[in-house]
Amino acid sequence: MGAFGGSFLNHQWLICACTPKYPNADQSPAKTKIAAVNPDGVSLTLAADSPKSARDGVPKFVNNGTITPDFYAVNTMQPPYQPSAVKPAPGGDPALADPADPSTLPPQTQQTIGDLLSAKGISWAWYSGAWQQALDSRDAAQRPIFFQYHHHPFNYFADMAPGTKARAEHLRDGGLDGVQFIKAIDDGNLPQVTFYKPQGNLNEHSGYASVLAGDKHIADVIAHLQKSKQWPHMLILVTYDENGGYWDHVAPPKGDRWGPGSRVPLIIVSPYARRGHVDHTQYDTTSILRFITRRFGLPTLPGLAARNKALVAHGEKPMGDLTAALDLRR
Repeated sequence: MGAFGGSFLNHQWLICACTPKYPNADQSPAKTKIAAVNPDGVSLTLAADSPKSARDGVPKFVNNGTITPDFYAVNTMQPPYQPSAVKPAPGGDPALADPADPSTLPPQTQQTIGDLLSAKGISWAWYSGAWQQALDSRDAAQRPIFFQYHHHPFNYFADMAPGTKARAEHLRDGGLDGVQFIKAIDDGNLPQVTFYKPQGNLNEHSGYASVLAGDKHIADVIAHLQKSKQWPHMLILVTYDENGGYWDHVAPPKGDRWGPGSRVPLIIVSPYARRGHVDHTQYDTTSILRFITRRFGLPTLPGLAARNKALVAHGEKPMGDLTAALDLRR
């Protein structure tokens, strides 16, 4: 994982290698969400009535919030644009989430991999399963049960606001059960860089989704990709935002403030994948961004440089960019 954290934070790291910000959160509707921490600036402050031992119960904190004292959003907050779990403000713009709701994150302005691709003229898109149905169902009770609003990171960024050309071009409906995404595959119309996030009941998330249903879905998607006319030049990366809290006996390497986090799977499917090769290169979520950066000759996102600098400072190896797992001589 790119970051210690859940789905919200790791989706952000997938597109920008950065942690979202809530400027002046202490003067905002979200001020009650600022975590109370100890003088070390990291550990949460225990409440006076917190159990003294794990045998007596789970710990209690003064405020286990979603925002750090220096105003980074590390736990789940909702996008400022619809579709969002936060409804529009009464009488307000129906395309927006209510900015007065403490769960609404203000529009983000950090540089993303999408910005860099667009500047270079590289086509790209983020396909969201059930996206259009979520948009069309303004009444929360009618929205798709398994649409996860915080799993679609570009919907948090100001340059992707409703009504913008960039939003219309890059944020696309994957359709219920991915039917629109599969149609784009079969038509041979995928952009050069394509992200696909299945709807929630197909994303294998522990607690509400079936691993088997997700495996069957992604296997079907890959089967369509392998039959596509674009397949000879394709690299497919199948990975996860986090790993459901499953125990891992291997500690992550020491890096920067945000991660890396614990291990998650990454499956490479491609005519370029090395065969009979065991790859011991160290990777995290940012390795996907590193590969895209290398492949298209893009500038380096600040978070990528910061991560490698922190790893080296702790005596660790820099993160790889996936090329060690590929045979690029073809």
